[in-house]
Amino acid sequence: MEVERLSTGVEGFDELIRGGIPRGFFVAVVGEPGTGKTIFSIHYAWKGVEEGDKVIYVTTEESRESIIRQASMFGMDFARAMDRGKMIIIDALTRGKSDEWSINNLDVEELVNKVIEAKKVLGYGRARLVVDSMSAFWLDKPAMARKYSYAVKRVLYKWDFTTLLISQYAITTQSAFGWGVEHVADGIIRFRRRLRNGELRRYVIVEKMRHTQHDMRLHVIDIIDGRGMIVKGPTRLRREDFALPEDVKRRIRG
Repeated sequence: MEVERLSTGVEGFDELIRGGIPRGFFVAVVGEPGTGKTIFSIHYAWKGVEEGDKVIYVTTEESRESIIRQASMFGMDFARAMDRGKMIIIDALTRGKSDEWSINNLDVEELVNKVIEAKKVLGYGRARLVVDSMSAFWLDKPAMARKYSYAVKRVLYKWDFTTLLISQYAITTQSAFGWGVEHVADGIIRFRRRLRNGELRRYVIVEKMRHTQHDMRLHVIDIIDGRGMIVKGPTRLRREDFALPEDVKRRIRG
């Protein structure tokens, strides 16, 4: 049985997952800050605009304007897509905004209701959703992470979304805040970073993708101004390459 797949729009990535993300999947995009999760999500959203999908992008850690500026750095005109009714960016960071597409409380029920409202406005058809990030909803109550993630998937699954749920990992532990999204996800895409010889290097690995015989190797990624994210060839790293840096270890001990 053939699986319909949605391209991520990231050069070199779709080949790792046999052509794209299966339609209707909820995929966890996880990793430490600065690893490329938001840029990956911007690519995914823009590819949806190009392919005529209904695109909703929820931003909890940057303003709507910041996401639009980032996208423009890679030649992606989110502002025009919004003006043409192809995309809605829901701002859950800037409190007190009076516009229609803002969330004033980091509440999962309000999030789900606003996403459904946006889908109704955009109309019928295949849809892409990005929530960047889900971690913001449980920072003060990490024990609720799994429950909140399940609630989002259970309700929005009926609305033909193929979804990226971003989850922040802590620099000190290289693990998630609450272990929520991964437990309910159909796929897990893990971004990593490492300072080697004074240079920050970024990596990506597909840890899980149901219905897919996916690549299981760690790949180097690059982010180029005017072009965006590029996935390069696989790399072989030693276990110590992802050990915590010495300065972080000292802070933990101290």
